[in-house]
Parts: sequence; structure tokens; C-alpha cells
Amino acid sequence: MNEALIEARKAYEKGEVPVGAIITKKGRIIARGHNLKEYLKDPTAHAEIICIRDAAHKLGEWRLTECELYVTIEPCCMCAGAIIQARIQRLIIGAMDPKAGAVGSLLNVVEDERFNHRVIVRRGVLKEESSSLMKDFFRHLRYKGERWPSLAEGARLESE
Repeated sequence: MNEALIEARKAYEKGEVPVGAIITKKGRIIARGHNLKEYLKDPTAHAEIICIRDAAHKLGEWRLTECELYVTIEPCCMCAGAIIQARIQRLIIGAMDPKAGAVGSLLNVVEDERFNHRVIVRRGVLKEESSSLMKDFFRHLRYKGERWPSLAEGARLESE
């Protein structure tokens, strides 16, 4: 999850919602991704989707059956559907998303027995770190400065 947090910080530095993801296979990182919706002007450019595409490309296979996806924030319904379609074996989540999460918060797509594939889910891994990064991002988003503050400036902004 620490590696997914590194990806989330990359998104933060770009002014993107700080969600990061990595995919591992047999304990080795094979793909990375972070949100790029604003940069790419693409509503599907979520960390999970970017990461799944990268893994499938590298493996030359759309079935990621022996893979684990680590993501800092609970996936939305689009990403949860992609996780099922990719046949991801395990999903490890940092913090839950009560406003848009589709892996237990609003609904639970990946563990729904009506689908032909279910994912093993673990929630709350590095929950505080994942959650605080999101909170800082949205606090800074409301900041009235002329430019996007970097993570290094976070402490200064919080004390103002």
C-alpha cells in the first residue's frame, strides 16, 4: 500500500484527486497508476483503470487472475466493474469512500454473488494515511491561493 500511496501523491502534486493504485503478481509490482482525469480530460482516467490497462498490456492478457490490486481509496462503480472484468483475484483498499465507494460503502459490486467473478477484499490497509491525503487535497482545493500548493507546503497551509 505504501507504493500505492506514492502514486496517490503523484496525483496530488498534479492537482488530481489523490488516488493511487498498483497491481502485483506473485509479490512483484507489475503496474502503477494514479488519477489523471484532469490532465487527460478523460472521465475514465481513474488510478485503477490506468493500472489495470498497464498490467494487461504488460502481461499481454486481459485476465489478471493471479493479480492483486492495491488502491488507496475504495473504488467507484466503474472501477469495481473493471476489477471484475479483469478477474483481479484480490483487492486491498486503504480508506473507504462513503460518497462514491462501490466495494461496501454505497454498494458492493466486487463481492456480489450474481456476478461470475468475485474478488477477495481487504479493507483498511494504511487507512489513516490514505484518508488524510484525501482530506488535505480537498482542504487545499478550497485554498484561495493563485497556484496549486505542493505537499511540502501542506503544513504551512494548515496552520494559516
